[in-house]
Amino acid sequence: MDFEFRVNQRHTDDAEFPERRGLTILELLVTMAVLSALLALALPALATAREAARRVECTNHLRQIGLALHNYNDVHRSLPPAWRGASTRRSAFGWGSRLLPFVEQPALGSLIDQSGCLSNDSAQEARETTLRVFLCPSDTAPRLFTIPDSSNGVDTLAVATASYVGVYGTTEPDDIRPTPPGDGTFINDRPVRFAEIERGLSNTLVVGERSVSMFHSTWIGFDRRDADAECRILGAAIEGPNCRECDECEFSSRHPGVTAFLFGDGHVRGLPDSIDQKTYQQMARRVE
Repeated sequence: MDFEFRVNQRHTDDAEFPERRGLTILELLVTMAVLSALLALALPALATAREAARRVECTNHLRQIGLALHNYNDVHRSLPPAWRGASTRRSAFGWGSRLLPFVEQPALGSLIDQSGCLSNDSAQEARETTLRVFLCPSDTAPRLFTIPDSSNGVDTLAVATASYVGVYGTTEPDDIRPTPPGDGTFINDRPVRFAEIERGLSNTLVVGERSVSMFHSTWIGFDRRDADAECRILGAAIEGPNCRECDECEFSSRHPGVTAFLFGDGHVRGLPDSIDQKTYQQMARRVE
């Protein structure tokens, strides 16, 4: 009888306190390995998807600039000049500043006296305003940068960052002073008409990307105390996009292996880093 009671008691205890099993060390290690493998597969795919989305937005910004250039042409019968210098000839406002009414920024455009100086207090709000349409989301860059005075190395003005510059052609816009006219679509202080683009709008580069890792660019203009002044708003197609050993005036991007360009007819296309140099230069010229 006593034996039967002890057996029954054991069964009761088992029912009330069932055996508990956890993960063994081996199972835990296997689980962690599987999760790590899944994460390793997912992260590159996520990064690729995010870059694809940024590249689409970058392309859309260039298309907006292209539409603004065509609207500007409808009004003025030409593209904007690469720059127009102040009466002091110390600074100049760039082509991007003339597009402000055409990129839904008329109020900002009204703050700029195109015959005035970039360093004027009245231009401070405009020159320090970062515009989304002039930025590529793939190009992680500070909102502002300072222009140095080449004579003493002291920073002069803070200006807004931009990711896109006009195509000056196949020579460097800051190589010789006074700057000779380029063979591209933005040449000094003279506006270019579409009829002057002999190679056809669909075959000619107008605006291209430049990453801040290559050189700091802006949309508003330049100060001639800066040794690389004209390159702040213009680019040269000489060696090839993303050429890290080339002059800072070259075009570049943070998109893997490709740099986006706006063509004269408004379409946007990515040019690979491996593009033939001769073809690249031909695209940058407005003349045959």
